[in-house]
Amino acid sequence: MRANGRDAQLSTQFFCSLAHRADAYASPVLLGHARTIIAELHHQRRLGFAIVLLLLEGKANGAVLSLCMACRVRQPFQGDAVGYILPANTPRFADPFFSEFIAGLGDETALHPFDLVISIAPPGEEPEKHLYQNWVQGRKVDGFILTHLHLYDWRVQYLSQQGVPFAALENSLDGFNFARVEVNRQGGMVELVTHLVERGFRRIAYLGGAPELKIQADQFKGHRQGLEITDIPYDPNLLTAGDLTSSGGYLATKHMLSIPDPPNAIACINDETAFGVLHAAHELGLQIGRDLAVAGFDGVQASRYTEPPLTTLDIPVYDIARQLVKMLVTDIVGHPLPDRRVVLQPKLLIRESTGGNLS
Repeated sequence: MRANGRDAQLSTQFFCSLAHRADAYASPVLLGHARTIIAELHHQRRLGFAIVLLLLEGKANGAVLSLCMACRVRQPFQGDAVGYILPANTPRFADPFFSEFIAGLGDETALHPFDLVISIAPPGEEPEKHLYQNWVQGRKVDGFILTHLHLYDWRVQYLSQQGVPFAALENSLDGFNFARVEVNRQGGMVELVTHLVERGFRRIAYLGGAPELKIQADQFKGHRQGLEITDIPYDPNLLTAGDLTSSGGYLATKHMLSIPDPPNAIACINDETAFGVLHAAHELGLQIGRDLAVAGFDGVQASRYTEPPLTTLDIPVYDIARQLVKMLVTDIVGHPLPDRRVVLQPKLLIRESTGGNLS
């Protein structure tokens, strides 16, 4: 008998909390407790997902891998599973986006006769390709969930050519009509830039990511469009790239605020980057929301608890993950999808970091 949604959510949150606190795996007591829970859930088939290939970065790798392998209960997965490989060169569990996203994957998979198998891609494109090939050729999963697509994405090309079902957050330019949820990132950035100009900020920087990322292309296009609409000249000195992490945002901000005529507003590719911007601004003694406006993208729950609370373009990360699983499972079982493309509009949440509620 499968667990209800509440059980699934609690279990997913348990694993994600462990991921955020990798040092806890050094505790033999917690390791034993985790082993008991995983083995019981998997053995009794009480959940439709089993996070059994979850490899954490750092010193926890060996312990977690041993734990997960020990809890696979007699035989590895062969089908009846949905796969999610956290992309290489992303912040992974350092970014709360992934915790919320995985919670959605787990809760929705629990409602279907599938397990959820998760792994972390090694750094570099070739090791990541090798991992996908192993899973496809070994029939470890029936389909994949993809995130952080590139403009031209080898995962989309490979899975399409192999005839393996997948569903993705965002689209690529490869020309394949796959199941996907898209976010109107360009329109969202236009709204954000307009808001910043209305608040009196005119030196608006964009702190983005790697140029090959689709989200980078879409959001930067919206940034430029917003500047044009509000008659703000584009200054290439106010464009910089991070790595989607808070440390990348911190370092980029220290550099941007040291140049002649620095920005008085910074729009970030994601909330995690914005967290680093806030930290750098605090260190420099700036009053955030007056001296410097800061905004993010994603609307992760942690954004409401920063100091000050972060203005962000909110997308329903948890719900998007559930929608992708629904689309993928429908594809796997051979039922027609009513719509292979779902488009969402991000919601601008105005908070103190851009002057909201400041007297």
